[in-house]
Amino acid sequence: MSFAVRAATAADAPALAELEREARDALVEARGGPQLLAEQPPVGEWASVLAEPEVRVWVAAIDDVIVGYLQLQLPPPGGAGVVTQVFILEDAREVGFGDELLAEAIAATLAAGGTVIESFALPGDRDTKNLYERAGVTARKIIVSKRLV
Repeated sequence: MSFAVRAATAADAPALAELEREARDALVEARGGPQLLAEQPPVGEWASVLAEPEVRVWVAAIDDVIVGYLQLQLPPPGGAGVVTQVFILEDAREVGFGDELLAEAIAATLAAGGTVIESFALPGDRDTKNLYERAGVTARKIIVSKRLV
């Protein structure tokens, strides 16, 4: 069995679309998930996203099966790279894929002249918080809200 993290290619677009569907399905019941789903529409056409020069996507694979991904918006010089999506199938967690994906995002941010990497974790999402904390990415702002209408 081989484990790998690599840059995504256009051939990975169908697998990325399926993983994104699974990630979004998991958010339906998560605290803050419905709001995030409303604010962040699905990627849609992954092949187009993979061709965007300011976006990087990496995949995690076991043998030839893609089990996770990370999407990064590259920073302007001196700015912040933003992890817009990261997801690993539950059965493929705890083997280090998230750490490797995040390491790739940090390296790409630095290579692009970025000085900061940012992302988010939903309330109660301890797995994502742990991933970021292992890499030294810590909270600098917590957004709270209450629906009034």
